[in-house]
Amino acid sequence: MIARPVSAALLALSLLMSSSVASATDKVSQVPVHFAKGQSATTLNGSFKGYDTVEYLLTAKAGQVLSVKVSGSSNANLNVFPPADYVLPDPQQLALPLEGDDTRSARLPADGVYRIQMYQPRASARRGAVVKYSLKIEVR
Repeated sequence: MIARPVSAALLALSLLMSSSVASATDKVSQVPVHFAKGQSATTLNGSFKGYDTVEYLLTAKAGQVLSVKVSGSSNANLNVFPPADYVLPDPQQLALPLEGDDTRSARLPADGVYRIQMYQPRASARRGAVVKYSLKIEVR
C-alpha cells in the first residue's frame, strides 16, 4: 500500500519537471561573423520568432570602432556585449550611441569576441511575432 502513494508522487513530480522543460523552448542561434577578404563590413539577413534570439559573434580588437545598423522591422532590437572576460565599469552591455541614420557605433574597449544579440520587445514576443531584419556590421 505504500508503493501506490510513492508512485503517484513520482508521477506528479515527473509531470511537473517535464512541463517546465517543455516551456523552455526559446531558441538562441549563434552565428559567427566573417568579412569577405579586404572588406570591413557585411550585411546579414535573418529572422526569429517570439522569445527566440540570434547572437552574432564578432572577433575584434581594442580601439576598433564597431558600427551596426538594423533595418526591416521596428521590432528588431539589439544589444552588444563585450568579450566574456572583459568587465565593464557599468552595465553588462556595451553602450552604442545613435548616429545620424539609425547607425549605432562604439569604440571597442578590449580584444576578443563580441556578441551582438538580436531580440524583440516582450509585448510582441508574447504574441509570437516573426521579426525579419537586415543587420549591417562594420568594424574599422
